[in-house]
Amino acid sequence: MFTGIIEEVGALEAVEPRAAGSRMRIAAPLVCGDLREGDSVSVNGVCLTAVDLRPGSFGADVSPETLRRSSLAGLQRGAVVNLERALKASSRLGGHIVQGHVDAMGEVVSLDLLGDKNWWLRLRIPAEIERYVVYKGSLAIDGISLTVAEAEGGMVAVTIIPHTYEHTNLRTRRAGDKVNLEADVLAKYVEKMLGSLEVKGRKLSVEGLLEQGY
Repeated sequence: MFTGIIEEVGALEAVEPRAAGSRMRIAAPLVCGDLREGDSVSVNGVCLTAVDLRPGSFGADVSPETLRRSSLAGLQRGAVVNLERALKASSRLGGHIVQGHVDAMGEVVSLDLLGDKNWWLRLRIPAEIERYVVYKGSLAIDGISLTVAEAEGGMVAVTIIPHTYEHTNLRTRRAGDKVNLEADVLAKYVEKMLGSLEVKGRKLSVEGLLEQGY
């Protein structure tokens, strides 16, 4: 489990295609400081297992399913990636609960300077994840815990503060880029629970609650 607070921006040193999936090697001096074989690392929001540890870098095997469902498939040598080690039980939960299980990919529409080094990021998101995204809710974008400032019509916007802009790969993003999205797992549990409840013989749903004015 992760919190969406990026520890380091690493660099993709190599990608080795394999019969099924691929193996990546990522340079990450900070993250590798106490990394052990088999530890989980969030790479652009994707939970990967660290293998073949070397001074200042680690390897990670990427399955065919992960390549299909995330933007990792499009990464080239030299790409910068957001990294976070798994949460310790004694750590502060600075962001929100992030599992490292990508739900879908979004597309960068724009990244505009607001002033005072703050930025406004707008994304196009697919319908399969839109129902979990709410105003002032949490959304992991490339593994970064961010607060939704706007959500309407398949579009999401978030404010990027100076620290986040400077310490993540968002500073490299351009219109058309794909980003990994993970919705707040709490929203998924709520949807599941509502689906199992009935009022007057009718199953509850988000749509039904909206119709009733909730």
